[in-house]
Amino acid sequence: MVFDPRKAADPTATSLLTIDLAALRANYATLRDQAKGSECAAVIKANAYGTGAEQAVRALSKEGCGTYFVATFAEAETIRAAAREATIYVLDGFFSGSGPAFAEKAVRPVLSSLAEIQDWAAFCRERDQPLPAALQFDTGMNRLGMPHGEVEQLAAEPELLASFAPALLMSHLACADEPGHPLNEAQLKAFEACRAMLPACRASFANSAGIFLGARYHFDLVRPGFALYGGKAAEGREALRRVIRLEARIVQVHDARAGTSVGYGADQSLSRPTRIATLAIGYADGIFRALGAREGQSGFTAYIGGHAAPALGRISMDLITLDVTDIPEGLAHRGAWAEIIGEHVSVDDLAARAGTIGYEMLTSLSSRAQRIYTGSEAR
Repeated sequence: MVFDPRKAADPTATSLLTIDLAALRANYATLRDQAKGSECAAVIKANAYGTGAEQAVRALSKEGCGTYFVATFAEAETIRAAAREATIYVLDGFFSGSGPAFAEKAVRPVLSSLAEIQDWAAFCRERDQPLPAALQFDTGMNRLGMPHGEVEQLAAEPELLASFAPALLMSHLACADEPGHPLNEAQLKAFEACRAMLPACRASFANSAGIFLGARYHFDLVRPGFALYGGKAAEGREALRRVIRLEARIVQVHDARAGTSVGYGADQSLSRPTRIATLAIGYADGIFRALGAREGQSGFTAYIGGHAAPALGRISMDLITLDVTDIPEGLAHRGAWAEIIGEHVSVDDLAARAGTIGYEMLTSLSSRAQRIYTGSEAR
């Protein structure tokens, strides 16, 4: 018997986010196989891209994942509770005075400047314990990491590296989602040049899209993120298995006269007598205002029982109005569910409609949606 998350939903729930952990595990396995010969880590920052970090880690651990990357130390603490033996790297900075916290939780900082390296080295000397850390190079993104000149300085100060245990050399691709972009090759050469200046160490370069650039980009460890959660990682490649489904409940259905307007600002007038369904979800839940409709401009489309229900008017903080005139009355009624992301519309499709990317769409989904997990014991 197929499990129906809607039947398991709390009667008070206004929106429902179903996360398929079997699909998450399958996506990890696909990416691991694509990078065969390299360790496949998982990026689970931003609460595992909105899907739930603890649940994602437990599922991925069953699939054999043993290394995780997060943005902040607080995220690392959450992961450590769910994966006591895992290797965890924190990407977004190591600050003076934070060494004891990293050591207590056995979490590894990603050091992106000489100043960070000096602080970590000093902390390790104080403890007389060479703790592991990653070193990050800036190979052309100009966002985070040591530029070539700083790597040269580091190479000239071997006592710094001797104070701790460099566990990983890494950098981040800026344009991997465009396979033919010349910066990919330029960054690869810059990464190899930086590596050559330092003692031999494990290396990591490829994100989700970088995995599909080929074995030259894989090195010892790959770091997929968005693709794990069903997002389309690169041009010319289909997304892997869908992981999430977002639905919202209909609060009210009513009839409106032709010529009347809908929503704030009276941005859209009705050209015909219209049956309107109001959903209990809005921009506070991550459904961006750009997805609304206005005169002469259509918005996004939800689906009720497989039937298209176009948005009407602006997206409000907690409410969205849909045109359900052409949907059988037995389907569009108070308490019924409307699919916003799922079988008919992917997270990338909805993001494109809003003029943004799937990453932003996925990580913006509110905690107000009840989360239900399926497939946790699969595979």
